[in-house]
Amino acid sequence: MQFPTARPRRLRQTETLRRMVRETVLTKNDLIMPLFVAPGKGVKHEISAMPGNYHWSTDTILTEIEEMLKLGVRSTILFGLPESKDEIGTGAYHEHGIVQQGIRAIKARFPEMHVVTDVCMCEYTSHGHCGIIKGETVDNDPTLDLLARTALSHAEAGADMVAPSDMMDGRVAAIREALDRGGFAATPIMAYSAKYASAYYGPFRVAADSAPAFGDRRSYQMDPGNAREALRETELDVMEGADIVMVKPALAYMDIIYRVKEAFDLPVACYNVSGEFAMVKAAAANGWIDERRTVMETMLGFKRAGADVILTYHAKDVARWLDEER
Repeated sequence: MQFPTARPRRLRQTETLRRMVRETVLTKNDLIMPLFVAPGKGVKHEISAMPGNYHWSTDTILTEIEEMLKLGVRSTILFGLPESKDEIGTGAYHEHGIVQQGIRAIKARFPEMHVVTDVCMCEYTSHGHCGIIKGETVDNDPTLDLLARTALSHAEAGADMVAPSDMMDGRVAAIREALDRGGFAATPIMAYSAKYASAYYGPFRVAADSAPAFGDRRSYQMDPGNAREALRETELDVMEGADIVMVKPALAYMDIIYRVKEAFDLPVACYNVSGEFAMVKAAAANGWIDERRTVMETMLGFKRAGADVILTYHAKDVARWLDEER
């Protein structure tokens, strides 16, 4: 049929009708809120480049978890800022490491909160890289044991899911083996499968104090120009036992989200990273964009591209806005 018989605008006349035929729907169940756990008591320090996000101590983080639950955001991913760092990132896998403390505190008070943990070394190493250094490069294979130990320690502390973000070859298999051997065969792995070496991580590296002391991470994180490689990386993670695969960053890589979703029959996550968050906040603060409409449109874009799970610093605001739309 052609115009005037065909008139697509007929289905756009009212909000009720638009909702009725909407192809992509965002819900609170799609959201994971990243939080940063820090040493001390009574700590709530706002992160300068990420307005509305804070460093939390294990006592104050409970107030944030309570607010998240009231809003209907039922999942968080924890990042840690250790009291001290060393060459091999001991704080990442220590029984009383900062993330392990955070997990126990949250699960003791709010067992219903789904706690995911970032598994990496960069926040805990004195050199800021994601593994053991040999010369001036990250030595892949010895790093696998430390990552596996870290994931197992998180599971032992009560984590519901672990998420390796290091981009070492073979780390999903090493973690899966350690979890299974340690009695945590039911603990799922959300792998950062296609993680790109991106400029969008800038604010996070301030927040997590994880900037590399020398060089950069391009020898282990993916080249932004590559798409087929993302499918290969994801396939390897699936073969090694990943339960959810992730694309990071999200905004400039929605084509990768789509390709991964089309290629693999697994849930796909995307990480709406700190730089993406900060750009929206800065533009909104200057009155250049409508923050709410921009964020909600972006979230729908991620879902439309194929994301089942969205890690985002906007999670609490998105939950509020979804309530207001009901």
